Parts: sequence; structure tokens; C-alpha cells
Amino acid sequence: MSHETVFTYGAPQLKFGRGASDEVGFDLGQYDARRVLVVTDAGVAAAGHAARVAERIAEAGIEVVVFDRVHVEPTDESLEEAVAWARDEGPWDAFVAVGGGSSIDTAKAVNLLTSNPGELLDYVNAPVGKARAPQHHLKPLVAVPTTTGTGSESTTICVLDVLAQHVKTGISHPRLRPTLAVVDPLLTMSQPAGVTAAAGMDILCHALESWTARPFSSYDRKKPEQRVPYCGANPVADMWAEKAMSLLASSFRRAVTHGDDEEAREQMALAATFAGMGFGNAGVHIPHANAYPIAGRVRDVRPTGYPDDEPMVPHGMAVSLTAPEAFRFTFDAAPDRHVRAAQVLAPDARGDGPDLLPDVLRTLMRDIEIPNGLAAVGYDEGDVGDLVEGAVKQQRLLATAPKAVTEDDLAAILTGSLELW
Repeated sequence: MSHETVFTYGAPQLKFGRGASDEVGFDLGQYDARRVLVVTDAGVAAAGHAARVAERIAEAGIEVVVFDRVHVEPTDESLEEAVAWARDEGPWDAFVAVGGGSSIDTAKAVNLLTSNPGELLDYVNAPVGKARAPQHHLKPLVAVPTTTGTGSESTTICVLDVLAQHVKTGISHPRLRPTLAVVDPLLTMSQPAGVTAAAGMDILCHALESWTARPFSSYDRKKPEQRVPYCGANPVADMWAEKAMSLLASSFRRAVTHGDDEEAREQMALAATFAGMGFGNAGVHIPHANAYPIAGRVRDVRPTGYPDDEPMVPHGMAVSLTAPEAFRFTFDAAPDRHVRAAQVLAPDARGDGPDLLPDVLRTLMRDIEIPNGLAAVGYDEGDVGDLVEGAVKQQRLLATAPKAVTEDDLAAILTGSLELW
């Protein structure tokens, strides 16, 4: 079979800038929406962001209802609850997600399952679910992020924990991509330092993983109906990923330590958006595959800045914890790309070997107070086998890695990530 010569690129419409969220009512009017559901979580609701967006929608003459019971780090149970509520209270002409990735992903699931028949696991990626494709088009979804990290406003992915299987997985289809991303940096000003750090590492890993992803041209040629959103590294995704890294280099530490710095917040919001436009097409790989079981098998971690009513390893934190070792492993597949990434993130970095990028990442993670490896979030060597089992289930992600990844490779990366410095 011949090699691929075609790559695809998709992105939502974008409205970016301070005050952009005040215009959501007008934006919904362009979709002829008459009755709209705003999807948010309790923390974002308490900050007043969802109510303010709802007021602007109502001022445009549109009926608006707020659902504020999104679960931070969504589970199959929390998504099923939201879907059941939305089905009972519908119909809806459009959806507006106000919040972080949890709110946006919940809105994607609600949109999918109020527009299509079946149950949640019918659409979840195989082998966890049945990987069914939606039969019908979805309603317009406007994503209004209040955190800088997930990139969910740009992507075709809905991420969730399947509780019975102790694994984090997702639903992936182009129809899940939001219609419009409204990115207002002012909404991120109240984001706590710990959330800024974890979510920012998600931005960075999105950019790094798409930048180092397997090239689109290395895959076997696909038929049109076989094409998926993650097509591998390509020239357009590369541009967004590299720009996201350069923005992070100048703003990340400032945004964590000086949360009132509007310029830093704006650059972080741009970086999150750009990284989403990159990885939402190229894909992510090993750090994200490892992150799913790390988050899904959490025991008793309650990170600063997040709800403390139940244990969690926030997604961006979980992704970051194995990133240094993962990029040491992938170095020989594309040395120049790894060195270039390190130089963009730390212009004074010196060297050209496999330790360069991991060293840059560890220095950054120490500076922004990310935990010192998997042991710091409750795992030890005895857990490595279970974590490998969970990561291996993420074949959609591992297939995007720039080199083949075995179970032994994953075990070595996870073991090397128990303590990072």
C-alpha cells in the first residue's frame, strides 16, 4: 500500500479578545437559536461567569436555561446525568459551554446524545465503547473557555472517566467540534495558580505531542471514509504548535505567579487556542495515553485550587508527570524536533541530546510547583503494571507516537516518572 499524501485540517470559528464573551447573544442569533442551554460547573457558576453570559444571551431575545451540575473531570455517570436532564428539558436550538474542558466536554456529550439515538458508551472509543459514529448532525455549540489549557474549544474530542473500568477515554468525531470558540482572556483572571499550572502543562503537552507526532506522510494511504481527525504531524498543525510553545516560553511562569497579569493571561489563552488547533488535527500520543489511567486510578490526592470533595489528578497534571520520560523515549525518532522544542521553550538551553527537552520540562515543572512525579500523587512501582494496562487501551493515541510503543516501553517510562528530580 502506498504512503499517505493527504492531510486534513479543521477548526471552529474563533472570536478572541478581552470582552469577547459579551457578544455571545449576538453570535447565537446568527444560528437562528431561540432556546439555548448553558452548560457549566458549580465553581464557574459561583464566579458569576455563566450568569453573565446567560444575561447577554437573554438580552438578545433568546430563551436561556443554565445547567450548572457539570462534574470536574467528567465521568460516564456525570455525562449520563447531564444528557438525561437535557433530554427531559429539551428541545434545544443550540448549546453554550462556559468553563474549562469539563464543561465543554459535557456540552459535547449533551449535544451528541440529544441529537442522536443511543447511549453514551455506544459512542465511546473502542475497546472501551462501541465507537459508533453519529447518524445526525449536531446543533450549534459555542464554547467559552474560562481556563487556559484543555483546547477543548478547538477539538473533536470529549474526554471522560469510565468508572467501572477505571480508565479515562474519549469520544472522537469531527461533528463534536464546537461551531464557535469565544476566547475571552478576562474570564481566566480568577483561575487559581494551581489550576493555571496544571492546565498550562496541558497546553504545553498538546503542543509538544502534536509537534513530535508521527508525520501524516508515514501512514498507509487511507480511503476518504477512513480519515480521522488525528492525521499526524503536518505543516499547518506544526505552525500552531510551535507558536503555542513560543507564547508559553514568555508567559507561563508569569501567569502562574502573577495571576493578575492581563498580558500573560492573554498570551496563555492564545497559546491554549493555538495548541488546540494543532493537536486537534495532528493528535497527541504517549503522555496523554499515560495520563488517562493516572487520572482514572487516583486514590487520595486533592490538589490545591481544585474542588476538594473527592480525590483527583487534574488532566493537565496527569499528562505532564510522564512527559519528560516520554520525550526522552521519542527523541531518536526526530532529534531535530525535540531540540527545536527545547530551544523555543528555553532559548538559553544548551545541548542536543535526549536529555535536553526533559531537562527543560523538569525545570519548568519545578518552577510552577507541579508534583515531583507519580510517587507524589500516590503511585509506586507496584502500580506500574495497572497503569500500563490502562495506557495500552489508548491505541488511538499511541498510534500517533513517532515510534512504536510496547508495554515494556510504557513500563519503563512510567517507572522513570515515579520521581522526576
